[in-house]
Amino acid sequence: MKLTSNEPFWLVKNGIINSYPSLNDNLETDILIVGSGITGSLIAHQSIKDGYKTVLVDKREIANGSSSATTSMLQYEVDTPLWELIEMIGEEGAVGSYQACYDSIDILEKLVKNIKSDCGFKKKDSLLFAKYKKNVADLKKEHHTRLKHGFKGDWLEAEEIEKRFDLKGSHGGILTFQGGSIDAFKLAHDLLEYNAKKGLKVYDKTEITEVTYGKKQVRATTEYGNTIQAKKIIYCNGFESTSIIPEKFVNLLSSYAIVSEPFIDKPSKIKDTLIWDTGDPYIYMRTTDDNRILIGGEDDEFQSAKRRDASIRKKKARLEKIFEKMYPDVEFRTDFAWAGTFGETKDGLPYIGEHPNFPGAYFVLGMGGNGITFSVIGMEMFSLFMQGEKHPLSQYWKFRR
Repeated sequence: MKLTSNEPFWLVKNGIINSYPSLNDNLETDILIVGSGITGSLIAHQSIKDGYKTVLVDKREIANGSSSATTSMLQYEVDTPLWELIEMIGEEGAVGSYQACYDSIDILEKLVKNIKSDCGFKKKDSLLFAKYKKNVADLKKEHHTRLKHGFKGDWLEAEEIEKRFDLKGSHGGILTFQGGSIDAFKLAHDLLEYNAKKGLKVYDKTEITEVTYGKKQVRATTEYGNTIQAKKIIYCNGFESTSIIPEKFVNLLSSYAIVSEPFIDKPSKIKDTLIWDTGDPYIYMRTTDDNRILIGGEDDEFQSAKRRDASIRKKKARLEKIFEKMYPDVEFRTDFAWAGTFGETKDGLPYIGEHPNFPGAYFVLGMGGNGITFSVIGMEMFSLFMQGEKHPLSQYWKFRR
């Protein structure tokens, strides 16, 4: 399936960073990773760090799936509000999931510095505002729930939001102080380049067509008949895992984004803040490291890549109108508009762990708006899994939960 359409901004901005060969041999390895996006590159980094002989393959060019279309907002808040998630899975799992996402942003910051990536990582505040008056009560409940569990933030009335951020039309909101933005496409490339120098084997345009699973050994065969024998296979291919796993565990959504031409002077009041609302689907916005404004959302149920692509022009116009209502004094000229397909789970949490139907396999599937932070947590979970241990969140992020 074609995951993206038109020209995602990150592909054009970065161009061809690194190119890798397709597999033309038979290999034996400890770990075989399927998927070269931000998730696969993070898991590969952890695998090499832990001393495993590792091979990574992707049927496309590197990071040309969802990682090329993501808006790369780093948030500790998952798509399900904390108070609601507590009701769904209990306090321990809900608060633990929020805390792990909170910590993952700091972990990612250290990782970026360690590998000297110029992926534009920047720590930012986060403003979640009530789109409608009817959302205020639940949003205040969310604010108090977060405070109760140690997540600091300020409640701002609509007048204060307009004064501090020039944003019009809100009905109050929560300002929190742990967030960030990044170029996930660039970071994926930087991680793979860094680890290729340490022994990671990377092959693009290499599609796995058949896998024989076993607890002690997995055998993967490519479309050209080459084989890879591994002790474990790690799937980091997002919602495309739906073609492997039989049961329905994720809803597919088409999401749309536009990015402006560069501003000479980026609107200073929003350059250090992520902005999103309580709509369903919600709208989200941030600035980029080259003085642009990126706004995304207008999600709808995925039906086909053709219908998704045909909607880009209409969605572009709607996103522009939404921005105009929020910032009527800022001229937004769209430079890029694109669409991507993403997965949404029933509770906003990822699926990370084993699946009973696939011995010798491990899945790291970061879904929803927190795909990157979930994948950072997946590094630690993968490391523990390989040692025969469990992570405290395993029971909440497992399949068939």
